[in-house]
Amino acid sequence: MQLKDFLNSINSSKENLLDADVKSEKLYLPFIVNKCLSYFPDTLFTVNQINQVPHIDKKMQYDYLLYSVRAKKRFAPWIKKVEDSKIELLKQAYHISEKKALEIADLINEDQLAEILQSQYTGGHK
Repeated sequence: MQLKDFLNSINSSKENLLDADVKSEKLYLPFIVNKCLSYFPDTLFTVNQINQVPHIDKKMQYDYLLYSVRAKKRFAPWIKKVEDSKIELLKQAYHISEKKALEIADLINEDQLAEILQSQYTGGHK
């Protein structure tokens, strides 16, 4: 069993995978499934309800989602972190964390950024 099998059973096939195989309950990860379903407006409140009771067992969480989510094709790509050259330059120049660099990035104008870039230049080919 994989994540996509659990998501397909909740979203479209409505086949109860945890009843079919005893080992599949160990493979079911409620946090990840809830995160995947939270991208959609029609499942957001259902996932929020199940997140309020994280102490219940996996089978109950899965059954709740299986029987309360309407059958529908749902697809959302994973959100990936976007690399920003300005943030990387600030992190290298001032030896600060990404969080600190994000805080000061808005305070630095283009002239200051060019000056920082020139101070970090070590020579060689670009």
